[in-house]
Parts: sequence; structure tokens; C-alpha cells
Amino acid sequence: MNSDISFPSHRGNRFYQGMAATFVANAIQAVNFLGDRFLRKSHHSSTVIKDLYRHSMDSAFSVTEAFLVTGAPHASAYYPRDFAWFYPDVLDPETIMDAQDAVRRVRLLEKSVRLLLEAVRADVVTTTIVPAGRGRYLGVNYFSRPSDTLLGILAGLQQMISAEERASSYLAMSQCGHAGRLLLAEYGVDLKRAILQLASELEPFDREEARYLLCDASAPRSAATDTRAERRRFVTNACVYTTFVWGVQLGVVDENELKRLMGRDLAQYKKDLLRLFGKDGYIRHSLDGTAGSPVSSVALDFVSVHRGFWDMNDASERALFAATTDLIIAEPRFRIPSTFHFLVSADNPRNKMIHKIAAPAYQGRSSWPTFNVEFADRMLDFDEFSGSNTYRACAQGILKDIRTATEVHGGYQELISEQGLKYRTWAYKGAVAHSWFPRFLSVWRRAYGTPLLQWND
Repeated sequence: MNSDISFPSHRGNRFYQGMAATFVANAIQAVNFLGDRFLRKSHHSSTVIKDLYRHSMDSAFSVTEAFLVTGAPHASAYYPRDFAWFYPDVLDPETIMDAQDAVRRVRLLEKSVRLLLEAVRADVVTTTIVPAGRGRYLGVNYFSRPSDTLLGILAGLQQMISAEERASSYLAMSQCGHAGRLLLAEYGVDLKRAILQLASELEPFDREEARYLLCDASAPRSAATDTRAERRRFVTNACVYTTFVWGVQLGVVDENELKRLMGRDLAQYKKDLLRLFGKDGYIRHSLDGTAGSPVSSVALDFVSVHRGFWDMNDASERALFAATTDLIIAEPRFRIPSTFHFLVSADNPRNKMIHKIAAPAYQGRSSWPTFNVEFADRMLDFDEFSGSNTYRACAQGILKDIRTATEVHGGYQELISEQGLKYRTWAYKGAVAHSWFPRFLSVWRRAYGTPLLQWND
């Protein structure tokens, strides 16, 4: 494969949204799930992690792919958030097998980010983009409007632009950095418009004689684990804060413009969120939850995203993180027995009808390995900034058990049931999350100090 990469523009793409688009998108996705239910073939049979990784990377970054997806049954739809939540490290040089692998990753990342930026230009900022024929895409929100779509797009851009800063011998990395800067220059105005629109949608929320700003004060907003259909969630608001911070860091928007819209600077905005959601001494998952024990009020998705809400610079912030982490570690209902696999929550969340039929516990009583990886990474962040060794052993335990599950189940799973088995429901047979695998290797290297896998290019 030629290592000199060209990045063609795709000017013929069209984007649609509305009731008709949603109907067609739902029909397409129903066919996708049915096809997965009855036609999914068995996966790679090897249990050697190096073979599993090579197979996963060949699948995730195949030259035939049009977009970076996970490998799940709904993977024919594109989820912008995933670039922040689930695969923020596909260009880590230590996870790249050879020069051809680097070229494939860079090409696919550029194609994917460009498509998402074209959607923003068309004013289609949704949780999900469903391909509907040659150059036609349907934007649809399955449960609620997004809080983290722009975050994912910015994460993809950040990854491209910072590629050439990584110590790597691959020419593709420097070419990716150049392509990322070109995309930022081409679509920066469209991104700025969308970010300012998001800031203008923040709503006042009064609590105990103080006024806060929330993105979901009156209606749910989507983020990872969005089918909870809850308002006033920590994770949705943490995503919005991070979107603003990343927008400023990339030079897309000036902080003073955000301050004029919000009536406060970003530092104060973050302090307000921590005070509101952390008033009990730990980070409450949602302000709308019923009163109960602390462990029933927290959820694993509080860890947010890589280089996201938690920067651990402030002692009070570290204290809130530690208190929430300790609740999750100590509660048996959060853990698959005899493992360091943590479930999303101790109690099953509110489910919509489709999840009661097709995918019960998808957002609650199941383990998302990628959330566990981020949990481990935040633990390492805490130890680094506190100068302690508080959570390293737990972080290593999380990663060790994910490796074991990968070898037992024949690949990096998207979900694991609360019994520690492949997540299987009538409409969800247990997907292998190919493109999430590199992030696991990156955090493994950080936790153990040595890479799990090494490649000889």
C-alpha cells in the first residue's frame, strides 16, 4: 500500500433529517438488527491476544470501510460521539502494527471526520447518521438531542492534528496532522456556529438560591448510555463543558464569546457543575433520581472522556472523584463477581419499551469494557496528580480482566453481561468492538509501564 496518502473531497454528500428521515432510518436499522440476529457469522477462533488484535485491526480499519465503526449490530449507523468516548486513541503509534495499518487508520479517520463536518455544515447535528444510499445520509436522534456529538467531532479533529506530535516513524502520521489542519480551516466557521448554538441552548436551573446552567434542565439530552431518558445528568453536562474547552483549545471559538452567552467563564461554569452534582460529597448521576443510598445515585459513566472533564488539578475535584470511585469499588452490585469488571450502575435504569423487548439492561446491569478502560485511566490520572499510588492496582486489575475476557470470548467485547458472559439478547448477539481495542492497549501501557503487544514493522 502506498504510504503517500491523498485525501479526496466528497462534495456529493447530502444530509436529511425530519420525521420522514427518522422513519426511513428506523426501518434501515431494523433491517440491520434482524440481519445481525440471523446472519452474523462466528468470529475469529484464536484465543491468542496478538492474533485477536491483528484480526480486529484488519476488520476495524479495512480499506473497504467507509466510516470508523465499532463492529456492533448497529454499526452500519455512524455515531459521532464515539470519537470521544470509545476510540480516542486509534493513532497511538504503539498500537499500530505496521506502515500499512497506519495508512488505513489515517485514511479512515480522515474520511469519517470529514463526513461529520459536512453534516455540521448542513446543520445536521444529531446522535446518529444512517447511510441511505450513495452519498445520502439520514440524521436522526433516537432518544433525545445530543450533548456530545460536537465533542466527538472535535475529538476526531484533535486526534488528527496531534498525530504528527507523536513519536512515530510512520509518514502517514505527519500527513494526518496536515489533513486535520486543513479540515479545521475548511470547516472551522461551521463548527463555531454549532458550538455557539449549543451554548445558547443552556437553560437556567435554580437550586438553593443559586442559578446554574444545564443543557438538560427541561428535557433529556443524549450522551453515552443515553437511553436512560433522564434529565439533569452529570455526564451530559460534563460533555458540554468539555466541548467548549476543546473548542477554545482548537481555536474554533473564543472563550469571551462563550462568556457573553453564558454570563460566566468556563472555570466558573465547571465549578458550578461540581458544586451542583457533588453537593453530597460524591458525583450524583442525575439530579432527578429518587432519593436512596449513595451507590444508587452514581453511575460509571461519570468518568467522562479521555482528556475531558476531569483534569485532577484541584484538590477538591480529586476528592469528589475519589469519593465517587470508592463508592463504586466498594459496592458488590457494581461488579461482576470475582472480577474487576464494573457495571454501568447498581440498579437498572429506566428503560424504554424497545429495550425491555430487545436489549434489557443495555445501559445499566451490564459492563462496557471501554467504560472500564476509561475508569482505569482516570484512576491513573488521580494517582499522577495526587502523587499517590491509590488506584494503580485496581486499574491494573480492570485491564487484566478485560484481557482475560477478550481471550475467552474471542475478541474485545462491546458489552459483557452481569454474569460475565457475552451480552446476548434476542436482537443483540454480542458484538466484537474491533475499533475500541487500541484504546485498551494505550491504557495498558500506562498502567503497567510496558506494552501488552509489540510489533516489528
